[in-house]
Amino acid sequence: MLSNLGDFKRTHTCGDLRKEDLNKEVILNGWVQKRRDYGGVIFIDLRDRYGVTQIVINEEHEEARVVGDTCRPEYVVAVLGKVMLRPDGFRNEIQVVTTGDIEVHISEIRILNTALTPPFMIDDSIEVAEDIRLKYRYLDLRRPELQRNIMLRSTLTKSIREYMLSQDFVDIETPFLTKSTPEGARDYLAPSRVNAGKFYARPQSPQVFKELLMMGGFDKFYQIVRCSRDEDLRSDRQPEFTQLDI
Repeated sequence: MLSNLGDFKRTHTCGDLRKEDLNKEVILNGWVQKRRDYGGVIFIDLRDRYGVTQIVINEEHEEARVVGDTCRPEYVVAVLGKVMLRPDGFRNEIQVVTTGDIEVHISEIRILNTALTPPFMIDDSIEVAEDIRLKYRYLDLRRPELQRNIMLRSTLTKSIREYMLSQDFVDIETPFLTKSTPEGARDYLAPSRVNAGKFYARPQSPQVFKELLMMGGFDKFYQIVRCSRDEDLRSDRQPEFTQLDI
């Protein structure tokens, strides 16, 4: 029952729609979060990284109901439908600031890909052991909490760059392969293909390059750089980390 996306290119994300979009015809793409069958009507919570929208398949769309009845968690689907106001008393208070006032009554649904039953629900309220989360990292990354953390980091990096550039700092990238320097930890080494028996080192910090740049006349510069240290894990340390160097 798999279909091609075809002309079902999304018009909105699953976090876009509001009361102001009433009666719009929309196309949404996403993962099936939950499916609930109430006899004549099927409800599907459709999720992407922007949010969740409730999808409704009514009795009159029999072909869509047949397809919707086969949907399971993490199936990838595309839907075509119209934005409607939720009935009184059925407003989703959890999603009140996003899509809690509306639902999409669909006339067509296409399953783009199926999925096996996931080892855990893609939901922040579900407690999952860390070893399971890491084993299925691609599923863990779909969880809203992790997506919020990654997007927060992106926003933070953007803010740092905007502020530093506003203060006339220059963003300068320094090499990832360099000469070993004596610091507090061991270096990670990368063998050189053209110089047998010799190795590059991964920088533990951009210190050497910072001194070169200062002597070269760059009085205000910064970089957001990956650093590597081959040392034992501690609560505040890991083999690689990101450093803001100014």
